[in-house]
Amino acid sequence: MFKDRVLFIDGEALVIDKPAGLPVDRPRDRAESLEDLLDQLTFGFQRLPVPVHRLDRDTSGCLLLARNPKALKRFAQAFEAGAVAKRYLAILEGEPALDSGTIDLPLAKVSTREQGWRMVGDPRGKASITRYKVMERKGGRSLVAFYPETGRTHQIRVHAAEGLGAPVMGDPVYGRGGPAMMLHAVELTLPREGKDDIHATAPLPVRFHNAGFGPGFGRG
Repeated sequence: MFKDRVLFIDGEALVIDKPAGLPVDRPRDRAESLEDLLDQLTFGFQRLPVPVHRLDRDTSGCLLLARNPKALKRFAQAFEAGAVAKRYLAILEGEPALDSGTIDLPLAKVSTREQGWRMVGDPRGKASITRYKVMERKGGRSLVAFYPETGRTHQIRVHAAEGLGAPVMGDPVYGRGGPAMMLHAVELTLPREGKDDIHATAPLPVRFHNAGFGPGFGRG
């Protein structure tokens, strides 16, 4: 499953192009998750790799895994320090008023019996900052690049819906839902002292092309 989805590999790091629909952690519905498939990602090592961060179930793209405990600790510290550069692409239902800018909207978690839990903009919440740039506008929708400077749960999805007034196409929680959520982690860079940067770029999935944006290649 993952042989053609490896974007970067060396002795301490592995970056894969996670498919949409695959949870990183085992979900409550007990569906198959990346956790169940880690034995396919050892590539000669006895130790299973460990995801350093998370992507939402319906988000595809660059996911970093550590191949040993020391690397896991260093990579986690890099994420905590905001030293990891990430770029996402999303198709939005709507068009931002400006071509580029910064969304500074603190986020907090709320939960109700009717809707379950979700993240909302809240001035008392945790600091959450995302830069964005509109790449293309077409038919009332837009292709937007997002550069999160913090790593809150559902950050880009809430910042698109509340900060820009244009939810991610197909978002089942903050938008109108649909067959697929159009959010893809396209690029990740993690600097390392004394070694080359960990750098990976994930091809734009074919579902973006099918929605009218992006080149006619990629993966689902």
